[in-house]
Amino acid sequence: MNTEIITDGVPLNEAKKALIMIHGRGAGAHDILSIAKHLKVQDFALVAPQAENRTWYPYSFLAPLDQNEPSFSKSLEAIHQVVVAIQQNGIEKENIYFLGFSQGACLALEFTTRNAAKYGGIVAFTGGLIGDKVYENHYSGNFENTPVFIGTSDPDFHVPVERVNDTETLMEKMGADVTKKIYPNMGHTISQDEVDCANALVFNKK
Repeated sequence: MNTEIITDGVPLNEAKKALIMIHGRGAGAHDILSIAKHLKVQDFALVAPQAENRTWYPYSFLAPLDQNEPSFSKSLEAIHQVVVAIQQNGIEKENIYFLGFSQGACLALEFTTRNAAKYGGIVAFTGGLIGDKVYENHYSGNFENTPVFIGTSDPDFHVPVERVNDTETLMEKMGADVTKKIYPNMGHTISQDEVDCANALVFNKK
């Protein structure tokens, strides 16, 4: 797996906490890293993988899973490799955080729910679990009260609120402490309120 990775913040070998930042379709690692200056992550290592051709999978996240292969599996593996690299620097899962926007938010939710554990926290700016439906048998583990924030617009052109609600339900069943906020007619963007919620709910831990 030769995914390009951009890092920022505290060097990984010095950091106690790491934030994996996953960009959206058509964007790049530098784009998602630019959000960090608005977050309470000054003492974090920031790790942003770069998708090949600026997309993690070719079709909608609501397409049948096989339509997005092999890119979908490769992207999940890329995130897995990032987690392994962070752990090799001595950072435990409970100090690994995930953040994504749009396609990146979907991938962050999908990876963590397939590998549920006590993470530092998960922030999904407009995203939901991936597939033409939620395949509960694909997900295992226990989040052990990992704080999760999901914010989205209603309506959102890419992400229907129904999938966000289904994602919240499943993650809560798996032990996550989910906060979901639906913003009327916000558009496909990240709002200041979402950033404030992420800081208050996820990045507030000492």
